[in-house]
Amino acid sequence: MQRRLKAGDIVLIAALLLPLAVALPRLGGLAGPPELWLTWVGKVTGILGLAMMLLAGAVSCRVPGFDRPFGGLARLWRLHHWLGFAAFILVMVHALALGLAAVPASLDAAVATLFPPLSHGAIWLGWLAWTALVVFLAPTFDFFGQPHYQRWKRLHLVSAAALLLGLWHALLLAGEAWPWWLLGIAGLGAIAWRKGLAPGRRHPYRVEEVVPLARGVVELVLRPEGGGIRHEAGQFVYLSPLDETLSAGRGEEHPYTIASAPADGRLRIGIKDLGDASHALQTVTPETRVLIEGPYGEFFGRRFPERDMLWLGGGIGITPFVGGARDLASGAEVAGRVQLIYLARDESRAYYREELEEIAGRVEGFTFTRHYSREQGRMTEAFLREHCPDFIEREIYLCGPPAMNAHLQRLLAEQGVPASRIHSEVFDFL
Repeated sequence: MQRRLKAGDIVLIAALLLPLAVALPRLGGLAGPPELWLTWVGKVTGILGLAMMLLAGAVSCRVPGFDRPFGGLARLWRLHHWLGFAAFILVMVHALALGLAAVPASLDAAVATLFPPLSHGAIWLGWLAWTALVVFLAPTFDFFGQPHYQRWKRLHLVSAAALLLGLWHALLLAGEAWPWWLLGIAGLGAIAWRKGLAPGRRHPYRVEEVVPLARGVVELVLRPEGGGIRHEAGQFVYLSPLDETLSAGRGEEHPYTIASAPADGRLRIGIKDLGDASHALQTVTPETRVLIEGPYGEFFGRRFPERDMLWLGGGIGITPFVGGARDLASGAEVAGRVQLIYLARDESRAYYREELEEIAGRVEGFTFTRHYSREQGRMTEAFLREHCPDFIEREIYLCGPPAMNAHLQRLLAEQGVPASRIHSEVFDFL
């Protein structure tokens, strides 16, 4: 089952193909001896590889709202991730093809093509760009194990050097330079924004209250200092705590889903103890400051769809649905019925259960159902049909641990639910 391209995808594809379209008339055709078409392949893969590198930088800008044409920030980060990986592969093919094209002349000619005298600065700029690419991509793709988050962020600054060196390499060799200037400004400008200007645009908040929900789970209630942010149900923010007594994570930014209704004057964020930073936030000091960046994401879209919905939430992945339920309770209009099924291990791990039951009791068209795996096992088709007989016709939203999401995706696909009506957002990116 295929998902439709997003508007942002079309723009990205057009930008990727732009330098190739400009260069193609000068590259000639594929006819002739192997060394000619190997040279053609080498040049084409080099153009596409560098274009992907620059576009991977461009989509990393993380400007609030920029992610929406791409289907949300989680999806945009996955595009960024795979653009970088594809760029690495294409750059390797670029060098290999150009070297092999010179082999029929002699082995010395092939070596000289790849490693000419230092006076051929454009070629060595390309190798320096490749080296920088290897340095920052190695931890990203777990070549040496799962990277430490903050160490990875610092090392990722090497990407700016890779883009700058690669752009310089292309400008010295390209016949038409203007496409590279456009992509270079987009890629390097995004990094400059991300590392230079964006941190100064974060919104200050105060921790008004730390509400325990269960062992290792709290809800932070944040009071804005100033205007605060405007958000929609299901979106998320990056939170940077400034509490000097924290054991870890002070000044670090991490993504958390907003659990408050858009109309709420406070920002409420559910946080589960899943690492050093989230563990420290369990005991953050009230009245200390935090910085908020966002909002991001497009989980529910710009508004609820005009059809019945089924929400399937588990673990701390219940938070976007808590925000959605609170939105309904505050008077948000919805065209159809909404059923929330909460997948938890048992009652003690069903955070927000009492509040969700209370909302279901007073909001017409909103139904709340519990599923406890300790008693009932994994979610089954039979359970869905018993509690939501028309689930195949509904718009379905999933949020929870990756294993739960994968199981539900398979289950729903097996029942014939179109992929276009299954929406999921998982923070499985750094």
